[in-house]
Amino acid sequence: MTDQSKGVLAMIACCTVWGLSPLYYKMLAHIPPLEVLSHRTLWSLVFFAVVLAVQGRMGPLRSALSSPRSVVIILIAALAIATNWFFFILSVQIGKAVEASLGYYIFPLVAVLIGVVAFGERLNRAQGLAVALAVLAVVVLTLGLGVAPWIALILSVSFGLYGLVKKSLSIGPVISVTAEVLLLSPIALIVIGMAWQQGHGAYGASLGDSLLLMVSGPLTATPLILFSYATKRVSMATVGLVQYLNPTLQFMCAVVIFGEPFGQWHVIAFSLIWAALAIYSLASLRQDRAARKARVRSEAEAIGLTSSRSDSSANP
Repeated sequence: MTDQSKGVLAMIACCTVWGLSPLYYKMLAHIPPLEVLSHRTLWSLVFFAVVLAVQGRMGPLRSALSSPRSVVIILIAALAIATNWFFFILSVQIGKAVEASLGYYIFPLVAVLIGVVAFGERLNRAQGLAVALAVLAVVVLTLGLGVAPWIALILSVSFGLYGLVKKSLSIGPVISVTAEVLLLSPIALIVIGMAWQQGHGAYGASLGDSLLLMVSGPLTATPLILFSYATKRVSMATVGLVQYLNPTLQFMCAVVIFGEPFGQWHVIAFSLIWAALAIYSLASLRQDRAARKARVRSEAEAIGLTSSRSDSSANP
């Protein structure tokens, strides 16, 4: 099996875990979302710490937290991803998993907008049309349901801001996420301690709940490790396409398994989003192909130039 095939399989496995995670969080619906988030933070820290210790990579973690500037950036990223995790857990618990899937569908288009605002990037025609359709979908859903899809917007924007902050970090994803949950762990310990003090702490109350909460560590860490493995072996265009498996599985969990309502306004909004993503994905694939052709052409020209220089030096 080629490295590219392994990368695609890793990406599919990663997105499958993410996409089916609502089933897991639904089993914890009787536990307050902030407490679930706190356990997710602590057990993720335990899992990542073990992985880094086995790999002998504790040194880079210490280096990542060695300067005040780095700590501030990692803390901002930590707060962004904690917001994302909290509202995702909340969405499943309160029957808004459809809206959560919408948030992850529109995230790539929010990322494009963040690129325009933060880096002055220009939208091509296809990207502009895709973003316009996404905005129209949100407007349609807001007017149709009488309330904005706040959870979808919070999830997509918080994840977009998380990616923006991470751009300024030169460390790998596993190291950075370990540092993030490490900085969040004191808050998590306070939340869990207060729950125990008030007599309704979930961990230790029953074996089933305790084991489920512990699973949140590997459930968070494993797909991230798979994602990191995949991005090193396949093109970003492929990563972007396969990544849509995540919100699609979330959507199926919400509608088919949880039986959440999916009315005419949802149909219109999701159709607009799917059309926007189709346009955006096709444009990304074309750009990726053009970049690869240009790279191959430049490499061929460089080889030809080298050969001609060798010939001329051999024939004075």
